[in-house]
Amino acid sequence: MSLETATVRARDLAARWLLESGIQEASGGVARYYQSDLGRNYRVSTEITGYAAALLVWLHRQTADPRTLEAARRAGRFLTRRAWDSASGLFPFEYGLDSEGAEPLAYFFDNAIVVRGLLALWRATAEREFLETAARCAAGMARDFRAAAGFHAALRLPEKEPAPADERWSRNPGCYQLKALMAWRELDEITGSKTFDSCFEPELRYALQTHRRFLPERVEAPAMDRLHAYCYFLEGLLVWADRPACREALREGIRRAGELLEAVTPLFERCDVRAQLLRVRLFADALGVAPLEPGEAERQAARLLEFQSAEPDLRHYGGFRFGRKGSQWLPFINPYSTAFATQALDMWRAHRHGRFQPRWQELI
Repeated sequence: MSLETATVRARDLAARWLLESGIQEASGGVARYYQSDLGRNYRVSTEITGYAAALLVWLHRQTADPRTLEAARRAGRFLTRRAWDSASGLFPFEYGLDSEGAEPLAYFFDNAIVVRGLLALWRATAEREFLETAARCAAGMARDFRAAAGFHAALRLPEKEPAPADERWSRNPGCYQLKALMAWRELDEITGSKTFDSCFEPELRYALQTHRRFLPERVEAPAMDRLHAYCYFLEGLLVWADRPACREALREGIRRAGELLEAVTPLFERCDVRAQLLRVRLFADALGVAPLEPGEAERQAARLLEFQSAEPDLRHYGGFRFGRKGSQWLPFINPYSTAFATQALDMWRAHRHGRFQPRWQELI
């Protein structure tokens, strides 16, 4: 089987996994991951449901399978009708239906991902509830997360006080939050307003000033997690890729991220990081920022395909694994790994045929 044929098959298997594995639960919400060693889904996540909605809309455009659009609608209606916290005007981190409960937090980044998923649904269906809830959430983000530098990473609900920072990147402001600004930019484009103009320039300056400090110097397994977040920064830069400072940061960031990815891979390799970096490289090539050698693109595509599960169990067959340490796969089949990898492979195929269009609005 040729690499190109394998990528088409990978896309179709990923769609089947999303539709048939049970990762999208009866509520319409999507679990953070399927844990294969325990044989069960983890708790439903609003962020991951947002990612899944965007992926399902994108898959519908690629395959015309009506089931994908219906599954996307169910994800969107879960978000607007069940997960939305109208009292706070934000989406909580997780949606708990069991006795464990969910941590009472709202994340700036996660809310942006939900907004973008709802906007993808609105473009596909023209259903007003998706656009209206996205707009309310975006306004809540601008109102409640502002900090002296950047935006607070997380708020405690219902009081909406900043959650204490700790050693985790996700609990601190950082350059990775630049991807979250895509939600505001998309919404302004759709509505024709400039509602969020005042949010863009300070955050862009902050990200450009701090991104060099975000990646660790030491080559060790935890560096892969920060590299995942750093790739969000690179993705966010694509919105402003016409600016010289952003183009230079993209070139530098792609080089540094690529070197660190290959250095850490023998210790720990994440599917999403490899997919994120391939997508950014394809955009940078198409935008004339940094050329991508065809052989390198093909190598990255082949490497991504290794992460797709071929286990016969339908609960993970066709989904993409989170990562591996050495030769040992970790027991997590992830919707967002599946989203990034599937889209990266399709973008590589389009690039190979000279058909890739660098529209950042379509980046999941």
